[in-house]
Amino acid sequence: MTKDDIIRLAEEAGWTGPKENVTYIAMLERFANLVTAAERNRIWTQDHWTEYEHKIAAIEREECAKVCDSLNEDWDHLYVEACAEEIRARGQQ
Repeated sequence: MTKDDIIRLAEEAGWTGPKENVTYIAMLERFANLVTAAERNRIWTQDHWTEYEHKIAAIEREECAKVCDSLNEDWDHLYVEACAEEIRARGQQ
C-alpha cells in the first residue's frame, strides 16, 4: 500500500480538510508514514501466515465458483450449480 493509498483511505474514512491547507496535507502525510512504518515493522507469526493463506484460498474458491455460476446460461443448470456448490463446500471442510 502506498502513501497515496493510505491518504485516499483516510479521506474515504472522513478525514476532510481543504486540499490547499498545508497543515492538513502534512498531517495526512505524517499519518500515512506512520501506517507504512507500522506495517513494515510488523512481525508475522506462523498463525498470521496461516490465516492469510486461508483468506486467499477462500477468495480463490469463491472466484472459481463464480466462474461456474456464470456458465449457467450455456451449460446444464444443475451441473453448473452443483459444481459451484462443491467448490464453496471445500471451505467448510
